[in-house]
Amino acid sequence: MEGRNGISEDWLSLWMGLFIFVLGLGLFVGVDILGWGIKTNVWLDITKALNPISGDLKAMPGITSLFLTYIFLLVITEIGAIAMGANVGRFMIGFTLVFWIGYACWLTGHYAYIAATDAGKMGIGWSLRLTGEAGFIVALMVGLIVGNFFPRFAGVLQEATRPELYIKTAIVIMGAGLGVKAAGAAGLASAVMFRGLCAIIEAYLIYWAVVYFIARKYFKFSREWAAPLASGISICGVSAAIATGGAIRARPVVPIMVSSLVVIFAVVELLILPFLAQTFLWTEPMVAGAWMGLAVKTDGAAVASGAIVDSLIRAKALVAQGISYKEGWMLMTATTVKIFIDIFIGVWAFILAVIWCAKIECTGGRVRAMEIWERFPKFVLGYALTFFFMLFICLAFPGVMKTAKAATAQMDVFRVLFFVLTFFTIGVVSNFKKLWEEGIGKLAAVYVLCLFGFIIWIGLLISWIFFHGVKPPLAG
Repeated sequence: MEGRNGISEDWLSLWMGLFIFVLGLGLFVGVDILGWGIKTNVWLDITKALNPISGDLKAMPGITSLFLTYIFLLVITEIGAIAMGANVGRFMIGFTLVFWIGYACWLTGHYAYIAATDAGKMGIGWSLRLTGEAGFIVALMVGLIVGNFFPRFAGVLQEATRPELYIKTAIVIMGAGLGVKAAGAAGLASAVMFRGLCAIIEAYLIYWAVVYFIARKYFKFSREWAAPLASGISICGVSAAIATGGAIRARPVVPIMVSSLVVIFAVVELLILPFLAQTFLWTEPMVAGAWMGLAVKTDGAAVASGAIVDSLIRAKALVAQGISYKEGWMLMTATTVKIFIDIFIGVWAFILAVIWCAKIECTGGRVRAMEIWERFPKFVLGYALTFFFMLFICLAFPGVMKTAKAATAQMDVFRVLFFVLTFFTIGVVSNFKKLWEEGIGKLAAVYVLCLFGFIIWIGLLISWIFFHGVKPPLAG
């Protein structure tokens, strides 16, 4: 989307994300710039739900931290609105409402009976075990209600209803955290790293091509729809769909619709797959971990699935065979596979930008490098920059790993909030009547067919091929 002054949301998200990234680097020189950012905890007592992300500021009231976070995001997004030529007053009102409604959804999603993965530790008898990322689902649902049943209120929010701006900014910030995780994983078992990399390449080459083929041949979707759908199902859901949409210049409604489906189905997978793994794969724990990383399509849901599988299978192995596995290895396998998949987003966006420019929409003659540059989603450059910068720093200077983790944890506060704003505003712009006319029913049919028809099972097969017989170390 171009602003009236010419700056695009694509470029703006790059600069906003890099600005937060640079502030987060203050910890490397002993300056805690973002430590006041709000951290949201799983809660039974709401007074204990909020606190600043920095332990050095634990005396600061949580509500103060939340208000400072709101002011900070309002200022940087308002500057962005000015740069895009948006209506400043309407944007301020709209963003304020979007932020507070979105955060209320995020806080609701952290309620213990919804989010706790270990109900016993919270002192409750049961939980849906959806993790705090259930807040994304709540935000999406509330946004859908606003967009479909309160059109006048949706109009008030319109100037600040910019899901692509929010998600692209979040992706730039996300690169830093993944860089640190990748550096940390470099010191783990080389077999897990190598097998994980091979597994995602193998899976992705199959996944993407098959989903794209089915969407085109049997459901008659255009390339504009088929490519983001294939990426959304194949790689990492929302981030991949947005990046692909930018690379092929799809209309904004396309990745938005795909993103809505990704979030909903990720929750379904989170509720089902860990228990299937416990029942049928408890003798192959690393296969189960890799399967979660390959099959579950959002970062949070995949890692949460890995954590649940780790707990369930260790408990069953101890009861059934008297084997006590070390905690965390199945989770590490799921996370490692997911990291490789995330890294692939930028690579695939570039490949698609070149293919679409050279083969799909070419007008004859040589393909100009400038055309590829114009088509390439700029926020992916920010993602790559933050990723490789943190990866290099952590590998070159291993002693800074602790500081790097703390810095990216602070950055991640804002990445998460931008995701929350994304899901709420996706809901606001998702008018069911219009989406049905656009073909969301048929889109969901492709998603269900591909995800439950073969993606989950191919992921299981590949996990078995690469991790069969690999066992976690024994506790003690």
